Amino acid sequence: MRALATRALAWCLCAAMFTASSLTTAAPCGQPSTAEGDNKRVVAEAFHRWVAGGTSFFNDVLAENVVWRIKGSSPAAGEFEGREAFLERAVRPFAARLSTPVRPTAVRVFADGDHVIAHWEGSGVARDGRGYSNSYAWIFRMHDGKATEVTAYLDLAPYEDVVRRIPAPQQ
Repeated sequence: MRALATRALAWCLCAAMFTASSLTTAAPCGQPSTAEGDNKRVVAEAFHRWVAGGTSFFNDVLAENVVWRIKGSSPAAGEFEGREAFLERAVRPFAARLSTPVRPTAVRVFADGDHVIAHWEGSGVARDGRGYSNSYAWIFRMHDGKATEVTAYLDLAPYEDVVRRIPAPQQ
């Protein structure tokens, strides 16, 4: 009987530790929130709005002077200084080739200090009717509730396929 009680207690402790480690960013009752939790919340809430059809993700999360880096060795990789430069040179040219915007279909958000990592899957439809899907990992360096640096990892082949296949609309 004692062995059974010991195993039950051990199981309860394991369950309590797992539950505690799985909690979201909410601060314990009566304690102030942390910058880490606040940063995670900013990014997670922006993703939730995007999933629901929102279109303000980049304005919600990025500082005006953000440096966005797309990692890789293809022509789509590179560095963009400033939110508007990133939107103008990377986001809008791609979005113009789509008939439905890319929407996150699965999102996991993690935080560590001033860094927030979003690992997400996204899909949309190109103007030729073919689907687009990709996996992303974005690492945000946050300051005062906005991302000042972002490093983006994605499979650039599907991205570039859409850019090659679908001509940019005439202005």
